[in-house]
Amino acid sequence: MKLCCLSHNPSKPCLVLYFKGMTIMLDCGLDLTQLLHFLPLPPVPGSKITSLPDWLLATEKFGKNGEELATELKECNGRVFVNGVMELAPPELCMVDLSQVDVILLSNSASMLALPYITLYTGFNGAVYCTDPTLQIGKLYMKELVTYIERVSRTKTCNLWKKDDILKNLPLPLRDAVTPIAWQKCYTLQDIDACLSKVQVVGFNEKKSVFGALTVMCCSSGYSLGSCNWIIHSDYEKICYVSATSTLTTHPKPIDQAPLRHSNVMIFSSLTQTPLTNPDSMIGEFCVNAAVTIKNGGNVLVPCNPSGVTYDLFECLSGHLDSCGLSTVPLYFISPVADSTLAYSNIFGEWLSASKQSKVYLPEPPFPHAELVSLGRLKHFNNIHDLQQDFKCPCIVFTGHPSLRLGDAIHFIELWGKSATNTIIFTEPDYPYLDALGPFQPLQMRVCYCPIDTSLSFSQANKLIRDLRPQHLVVPETYITPPPSVTQRPDLVINSELSPITYKQGEVITLPVKRKYECIEIDPKLASSLDPVEIKPGSAVSMVNASLVVKDNKYILEPLPPADVEGKPFKPRPYIYGSLNTKAFVDTLSKQGISDIKVEDRDEGCIIHLPKEDILIQVEQGSTHIMCGGDETLRIKIRDSLLQCLQKL
Repeated sequence: MKLCCLSHNPSKPCLVLYFKGMTIMLDCGLDLTQLLHFLPLPPVPGSKITSLPDWLLATEKFGKNGEELATELKECNGRVFVNGVMELAPPELCMVDLSQVDVILLSNSASMLALPYITLYTGFNGAVYCTDPTLQIGKLYMKELVTYIERVSRTKTCNLWKKDDILKNLPLPLRDAVTPIAWQKCYTLQDIDACLSKVQVVGFNEKKSVFGALTVMCCSSGYSLGSCNWIIHSDYEKICYVSATSTLTTHPKPIDQAPLRHSNVMIFSSLTQTPLTNPDSMIGEFCVNAAVTIKNGGNVLVPCNPSGVTYDLFECLSGHLDSCGLSTVPLYFISPVADSTLAYSNIFGEWLSASKQSKVYLPEPPFPHAELVSLGRLKHFNNIHDLQQDFKCPCIVFTGHPSLRLGDAIHFIELWGKSATNTIIFTEPDYPYLDALGPFQPLQMRVCYCPIDTSLSFSQANKLIRDLRPQHLVVPETYITPPPSVTQRPDLVINSELSPITYKQGEVITLPVKRKYECIEIDPKLASSLDPVEIKPGSAVSMVNASLVVKDNKYILEPLPPADVEGKPFKPRPYIYGSLNTKAFVDTLSKQGISDIKVEDRDEGCIIHLPKEDILIQVEQGSTHIMCGGDETLRIKIRDSLLQCLQKL
């Protein structure tokens, strides 16, 4: 069993498991943090971003290449950004022959954004499994990303800056871009439809066969709507893949731990990206900052994704505003998929927590945002152009993209950024907020960082591991050392008695699971012909002469044909078992005319020496060796004598 890691970011995992002749891909996350190296794509013409100066030091540092390089790079407040077509960083797919991948298992909607790069134009011909909410919400994530990129006509492709001799001499943080030479342009809406047509929807605890060799099953992970952990079964081995998982009580169905217990191998990924913060306190801080800004007459901008924690923010924030007497403050939700994501959140009743499900059967909307929409407090639009006639300040705007490189958030930063009464609140943990704000400096508006990551913390992960008791634990290499910012916090690591096996990008590791057994079925006709012999009380065995048929990774013993290919009848061979009785063996040799026999007992067996014939017989548990010269007749006599002293079936 082997495991290959294709992603450098453990929160956007892409792993490949080789087991029992099958190739299984676990998630295919897309690391969007690389977008921070590009200039934003403003949705409104005339943005100051389009008038940023070229990088002045390009000619001075790179000579002839400098003039062309200066047109690729723009400078803002001492930082350098790429002024070209947005490119994305897919997993390191060159390590794997994608035509050999048998199945892709997707854990949640955020870990499937690289799927078009894998299933299209690569020869992939396998199956893709995920839950229905993962499929539908993941599709919305993809469509929002593509829409944001395609609606701004930036056509220039920049490649000169990616060359190794230039990249290593660029200023930070651009110098730290991860393998930019492998970045690719974003897929299209047509690619999304073609890609998702290959996906098969599964339910929690539904078993799916992978070409008869393995069985895969998913169970709730408690992280988001439809998010799951995967259990991979053979007849005698069990592998668990624990991706984004939460033990907190939020809107999704809670984590199901029972199927994960007592596995041979447990593979972890996607633990919290903010180990120093608590999600509950961050939601409280988010609500307080928003309310204070509104009371001071300012506006609040929340760069967000169109699903997930955003649902909880609507609920918590509306309740807090009511308690502060700010019920009339409008909430705006702007996204190309705003209509769809709000609708889907109310129809996935069976995937919600018990408290949310109970409302579905009353019937009531499970989420408060449905009531907020009906009351006109929460207004949703596909883009800022639809907002013009129904926009009142002060207000709170939820819009994308959290990276601040795409979407309508760019326009609101330019609109509100010059006033200190306005506030931008970052809640998504995927992007360093200071890097995200780089192209907009200097910025006057107030900045709050309230990252809300409901994934397992290290202490929760360690407790879960103790409860689940896997035989072997596999984790990213970064999880066994404290984060660089807090190196003196040994509690912020995976601390297990199992001595975790670690993986990192570009590495193939061997997992310590050795297959010992295989399940074989017996044809009923063959089974009826067997005549077991009792060898000890309660135990009976029988010789089986049969043909082993292997088909669809199933092994079946079928009756032998009456004759072989040459027309000769098959002759069953006796099966020898039992321990050798040394005295009986010596007596049998004496009857064969061999009289000079010496026996030397040892812990592991005995040695029988025939000096006259210069023969040595070494008897051990499970094997016997006869060492003699060239007298084949004598060797056969000794062999036959030995077989006479053993039991036969």
